[in-house]
Amino acid sequence: MSEKKIRPIALLVVIKNNKILVINTHDFKKNEDFYRLVGGGIDFGETGIEALKREVKEEINAEIKNIKYLGLIENIFNYEGKEMHEIALVYKAEFKDKEIYGKKEIKILDSRKPQKAYWLDKKIVFKAKFYPEGLKKLI
Repeated sequence: MSEKKIRPIALLVVIKNNKILVINTHDFKKNEDFYRLVGGGIDFGETGIEALKREVKEEINAEIKNIKYLGLIENIFNYEGKEMHEIALVYKAEFKDKEIYGKKEIKILDSRKPQKAYWLDKKIVFKAKFYPEGLKKLI
């Protein structure tokens, strides 16, 4: 039996003109579409901000500035039939390169399956499935 662990992650909130940068993804076991933020795992010895900067660079090849901590979300969930447990440090930031704000979609570079990030109106995101739970209250 594999050991189950809590996974610490750092997530990025970027809002421009009432639109939020999100990744649309799918859980095939549940047949469920949902939105999530750019971000990922915090490595041992790495701060949340360091992880966020690294993950943003790895996922969308961008750099961020004016980073502000928004809060923490504990997320216990099931994805692709697997029990998961995350502690998410959520940060708001801006992109250093302003051209990113004008892109309709941004390719996710480190995903196993083809994924893109999109600028989507907050009202649409907030009406849809948007994980982790509790994120809507922080933004």
